[in-house]
Amino acid sequence: MTAYPTVQMLINGEWTTAGEAGTMEVVNPATGAVIGHCPKASKAQLDAALKAADDAFAGWSRTSGPDRHTILRRAADLLRERALDIAAVVTAEMGKPRAQAIGEITGSADVIDFLAEEAKRRGGRLIPTRGTQLIAQMVTHEPIGPAVLLTPWNFPINLPAKKIAGALAAGCTAILKPAENTPASAQLLVACFVDAGVPKGVLNLVHGDPGPIAEHLIAAPVTRKVSFTGSTAVGKHLGALAASHMKRFTPELGGHAPVIVSKNADVERAVALCAATKFRNAGQVCVSPTRFLVAKEIYDRFVADFAAMAAKLKVGDPGADESVDMGPLAHARRISAMVQVVADAQGGRGEVVAGGAAIAGPGFFFQPTVIANPAPDSRFMTEEPFGPVAGIVPFDHLDEAISIANGLRYGLAAYAFSADLDEAHHLGRSLRAGMVGINQLIVSSPETPFGGIGDSGFGSEGGEEGYLAFTDTKLVMLAKARG
Repeated sequence: MTAYPTVQMLINGEWTTAGEAGTMEVVNPATGAVIGHCPKASKAQLDAALKAADDAFAGWSRTSGPDRHTILRRAADLLRERALDIAAVVTAEMGKPRAQAIGEITGSADVIDFLAEEAKRRGGRLIPTRGTQLIAQMVTHEPIGPAVLLTPWNFPINLPAKKIAGALAAGCTAILKPAENTPASAQLLVACFVDAGVPKGVLNLVHGDPGPIAEHLIAAPVTRKVSFTGSTAVGKHLGALAASHMKRFTPELGGHAPVIVSKNADVERAVALCAATKFRNAGQVCVSPTRFLVAKEIYDRFVADFAAMAAKLKVGDPGADESVDMGPLAHARRISAMVQVVADAQGGRGEVVAGGAAIAGPGFFFQPTVIANPAPDSRFMTEEPFGPVAGIVPFDHLDEAISIANGLRYGLAAYAFSADLDEAHHLGRSLRAGMVGINQLIVSSPETPFGGIGDSGFGSEGGEEGYLAFTDTKLVMLAKARG
């Protein structure tokens, strides 16, 4: 990337750099340097985006599924073609290593492909009738209406792509409000849809202060659906606002994923997978494996090997060195949060066996950190760290580990390792989460639903659920006109 893109908004098919509410700085978290400025939408501009989405809905909702499919598939192809350039922007805006950024982008194209196919094959169903008067009972899935899509910074392509593709495939129009610190990444994604032929007004992009914008868009009569990915606290607030206006709401919120490692596990493989995955994206992943519950028989070995792998990770500016394993945290607030988590584990409430401190110099870097046996009531064990901090706890019996794993109100993802087939099935049934991985740490693919339970939200994105989330179910019962 020779230069950071000029950040723009898209309203009714027109790109604009003019933010009537001012601008905000975009900072490279690896250097702390300002790399650009993002326009902030005024209420008038938000209202223009709402009107555009409302006006475009009638035409787009009547566009045939195959035609929507063609446009979305072209958008996915453009995303793949532009992956290298977009990856450079993702790295500059939020510090994701280049290889991980490219993987996110190409994976997002696969998600768009799958949801595009749903537009082609979703036709509803016929239900057999009772008696002789009814001719047919038909169930269809109708586009719900204009949707507001609110996304965070940690996956600035994947999360908007899921929401945009689900909404547009179903026949909805949309307004995307991405995170204010990754605006250009979202802009380049939206440009793929525009260049693929999405009509004006069908997809709109606005930037600005997240709270006021979300509240304005959700309260607007035009809005019929809200999809939000972010923190549990914000999700509860926005959910209450959506409910007060009877708006459909899909929240994908925080997590604090447990990993149970049985004495029957392949320890070497479990350690390698857990250490590599935990520090992906500097631990800033909602489904990041975080609380490692390890059988006492293998606990010491697991701790030593996990800490050794964490200590070997190369941390640095991924924009300057593509070989780094872990980049920066998103902003200075995340550094402060990590410091507090580690400090709470001192004084006999845990043992820091790797890392544990911020890295001096420019940017927002924190060492890959491992805490052995953190106290049950510690901040680490009770609050989502959302950073490069792992905790390892020993257990005597499997049911004890399951109880600890299920002991929080979070329920996004959970994992377990065991070579015993009966034990593996038992763990899959017993872990309370929307997604469970056994002997692997991947719980997301284009074909599968992604979502949690409890304080991690409800509803799903991805898979057929990612399409149906933007539809209303309609029943039509057709009877004979004459007896």
